[in-house]
Amino acid sequence: MRSIKLVPALAAMAALFAVSAAGASAKPAKRHHIRNHAASASACRVKLTAAPRIVESGESVLIFGQLACPTGTSVANQTVTILQHSAGTAISTLGTATTDPSGRYELPSAALLTNSVFYATVQGAESSHATVKVSPKVSLVGPPDGSQLFTGAGPLLVHHGLRSANISSKVTFSGAVSPTDAGAIVVLQREDAVGGEEWHRIGLTTVASDGTYSLTHTFRVPGEANIRVVVRSFRLNGRGASESLSYEISQAQNPALTIFSSADPLSYGGSTTISGTLTSGANTTVTLMARTRTQSAYAAVATAMTNPAGEYTFANETPLQNTAYRVTGAGKASATLFEGVKYAITAAAPASADVAGAPLTFAGTVTPGHTGQVVYLQAQNASGVGFHTVELGTVSSGASYSIVHTPFTTGSKKFRIKVHGDPQNQGVASPMFTVEVTPGPLATLKPEAPSNSTGPSAGQL
Repeated sequence: MRSIKLVPALAAMAALFAVSAAGASAKPAKRHHIRNHAASASACRVKLTAAPRIVESGESVLIFGQLACPTGTSVANQTVTILQHSAGTAISTLGTATTDPSGRYELPSAALLTNSVFYATVQGAESSHATVKVSPKVSLVGPPDGSQLFTGAGPLLVHHGLRSANISSKVTFSGAVSPTDAGAIVVLQREDAVGGEEWHRIGLTTVASDGTYSLTHTFRVPGEANIRVVVRSFRLNGRGASESLSYEISQAQNPALTIFSSADPLSYGGSTTISGTLTSGANTTVTLMARTRTQSAYAAVATAMTNPAGEYTFANETPLQNTAYRVTGAGKASATLFEGVKYAITAAAPASADVAGAPLTFAGTVTPGHTGQVVYLQAQNASGVGFHTVELGTVSSGASYSIVHTPFTTGSKKFRIKVHGDPQNQGVASPMFTVEVTPGPLATLKPEAPSNSTGPSAGQL
């Protein structure tokens, strides 16, 4: 009897992946007819939940639910068959589970690679369908995180018609998308100056047949630059975002009066030495000028005398936020040097052991803290390389944050907290911490809260 029931059920699930508009309009009515027929054959009802509803490629989900039957019909020790349809593959049986005395059941899925739909059949009853969105793994390779980059044609300006170095400021960003989705759109994005998860497009390409992509970009605007890529899949996956990389974009150097920093970026509270050379400027007074994003003009912060070789030094400069510096002297002005200052964060790991389906709380502080600032809870990828965002939180008025997240699959989970950079300070991530998630009683499993899986915003695609 069970094998007979599977035939219309499989057809109903296939309807979810129909391509034509006509098919999409006709199939739902057929599914409704199937369920009415199943209801007439059995008064039992079965519920199914798949959690979490958003995962990254390579992660698994937990399928669970409960069988309910009229009084006198046993719900214990019943075999529940769970079916799966993943985009790009045929419908298949995920497996079977046996109900406990109260009719509850659970079954972990295998690693998911593409968007998937699940449903269950038991005692002639058919559950509703549960959809899981699977984001692709997206890697981003560029200059090392925290690097200083330059605007325009390169780090050195043309001086008297000649360039002092043949170095281009064009930056290449590349990476890979898994599973391979040739033709999917790859959008290179830079976070807007206002910050707060507002991203705009600065480059566009597509995924190649081997799953790779590459874009070249020349920065035009100095300052803090947070860069990421977002992949928009058309067939297999939901949208996927890479980790962000933070850079300080400075103007090209003026060879007549150079400016350098001994440490860029700085950790919050750290200091740096700013130095350079004034050409033909022995024993000349130079002035260090500074401006933060809240200041409309540069202000003098220190003066120094060059040595016989025209070299100058400003030691122990301790900016507490991203600061633009320039040096003037002998009628000349250096380029703008952008000094990045990283946020300081604390992150307290939750209990070392947890039960699947029970919420975990991740808490800490951000310095300097800004009310409403976004904080990211990230999980290490299943491959052990890189991280992806699983939850967003915000900083409260006391510079603290608290993020609640419920894991549903068991095993060793590795997390970290990350704060993206913004015009005031540069991003930073906490050390990684591990949480052991163990199986819990079936009775404690509840459907996932709508706020439990929160990905980063897509921004301007």
